[in-house]
Amino acid sequence: MSVESILTKAMGEIPKSVAAGVVDMSTGMLLGVKTVDSHPQEILDLVAAATRDLFEGDNISTIESTFKRMRGVTTSERYFKEIIVVSTNLIHIFARLTRSQSAVTVVVCRFDTNIGMALMKMRSISANETI
Repeated sequence: MSVESILTKAMGEIPKSVAAGVVDMSTGMLLGVKTVDSHPQEILDLVAAATRDLFEGDNISTIESTFKRMRGVTTSERYFKEIIVVSTNLIHIFARLTRSQSAVTVVVCRFDTNIGMALMKMRSISANETI
């Protein structure tokens, strides 16, 4: 599969989506984006950097390492898989791809979306897509 496939599915299947992107966690770079509106590249770059911080920032990495040590986990698998951020007018869903742990898909939906349906669709995409 491809970044384009992920973006197309996200925009087509997740209810009331207004934007979707894929972020490479190793670099913090935006691999691709689709939106219903145009946005300055500076904003898109900030979203990509913030996504990396949410999933792999210093404090998050410390929390994950501590949990692993306390539980005797020795794999390199990441603990944080999904994050939902609710803002004034939008719902932002971030999900790590199951088979490509170094990539996170971001979908932005209107505030009145069915959050359960949106999360279910995002989980399906995250579980079945790879880059």
